[in-house]
Amino acid sequence: MSQEPSHLMLPADSAWLALERPENPMIITVMLRVQGLTAPRFREFLAVYWSAWERFRYQPVRRTAGWYWQRDPDFDPLRHLEVVIDRFTSDQLRSWVSARLNEPLPLFRPSWKFWLAPNAEGGAALVLRMHHCYADGLSLRGLFERLCPASPRQPPALYGAPERDGFGRWLGAAEGWLSSLASAVGDNVGDGALAEALGRAGHTLGLWRRAGVRLTHDFTGLLVEAEDTPSPLRRPLLGRRQCHWSAPVPLARLWGIARTTRTAINDVLLSCVTAALAPRLGLTRGARHRACLHAAVPVDLRQRLPAELCPEPGNLGNGFGTLFVPLPVDGESPLERLYRIKQETRRLKASTQPLVAWGLSACAPLLPDSLRSPIVDAFCRKASLVVSNVPGTAEPRYLAGCRVTEQMFWVPQAGEQGLGLGIVSYAGQVQFGVVADEALNLELEGFLQDCLHELDRLEAGG
Repeated sequence: MSQEPSHLMLPADSAWLALERPENPMIITVMLRVQGLTAPRFREFLAVYWSAWERFRYQPVRRTAGWYWQRDPDFDPLRHLEVVIDRFTSDQLRSWVSARLNEPLPLFRPSWKFWLAPNAEGGAALVLRMHHCYADGLSLRGLFERLCPASPRQPPALYGAPERDGFGRWLGAAEGWLSSLASAVGDNVGDGALAEALGRAGHTLGLWRRAGVRLTHDFTGLLVEAEDTPSPLRRPLLGRRQCHWSAPVPLARLWGIARTTRTAINDVLLSCVTAALAPRLGLTRGARHRACLHAAVPVDLRQRLPAELCPEPGNLGNGFGTLFVPLPVDGESPLERLYRIKQETRRLKASTQPLVAWGLSACAPLLPDSLRSPIVDAFCRKASLVVSNVPGTAEPRYLAGCRVTEQMFWVPQAGEQGLGLGIVSYAGQVQFGVVADEALNLELEGFLQDCLHELDRLEAGG
């Protein structure tokens, strides 16, 4: 096994292994509903198209120097597929998908797996679980667009990518970028210690590691928001999850609200989540006015980072930072919540916060275990939940010649965060998906209904 081809993982990818905890694995779960997809069709799709991305033939391996991609000498894509012939009803399908969320991936082969339930009510259900170190949501969206053409008679035209050793190139670009970020942080934040740490990071890998320690120490100085108020969302996790998803909602409804209020669709979605969370915090009306609750919101950094630090188009990888958005759980009306969220997201997007969050996570794999925990703690203290929005294609797509009718995904949560919401738009519709640790004791169907009820109130003018 040790003689197989291998190379160092990029820190932006191995960060997801460094931040992982046994009760909170960093695994993305995706579900597609695909009309008429059969096991033979999908097996051929896996062997010919999916496996053309060489990274799927590699597994993450921990060594003294760090995390490596190592080729699986016995790779067989069919070992990564399980076919279930049960005729699931809607309720049975939700229970089955929740069970998959709690099923660990094998450690002795590449960390991804498909489940196909071709006989599920309403069309075949295809579930993918993949460790976040392989790709982020936008990389997976690009993969989907290449593998799933807009016509059932059109095979994928461009697909596949080699797996190359890009660590040296990535590190050189990161050192230069961190040096420039140091100047920006020094000018905009006035935090000399943080700027000095980032500046030192621009010289050598050893200095960059020490900068990671300083970044961890100074993270709170940059993110001035207070830590989240104790609430039922911050209970010790059990490591058992349940998931649920909403019926499709016309995307035009959200666009209409966003245009009328001059906000972004993300603002509308976050305001819906805020309204659903507020009554579930167990706080009195007065306590809500003093409460502090943040959502960790991934934001794409591909336009703000040097090209060498981001996945190339069509390739897998990770290229996003995080905003810690305060949610106005004390808001008195839908419009108040919406406009307060708009104000906060505009402020944070214009700041260096997502860039520094990216730098912190990238530093994590380069630190010894004893120094890595402050990074995880900083992330989990700064937010009680994760909310991720991935825009899909505007038109329907076809997988192995079969129409994809719905897309849904569930995001992992770092540290002690036990609640995640994934929101995806596809073919003119939007769906909410929620995953929660059982320790939170959330009634997920009611939670999603309250999200949609807030959408109705915004549409009616607040």
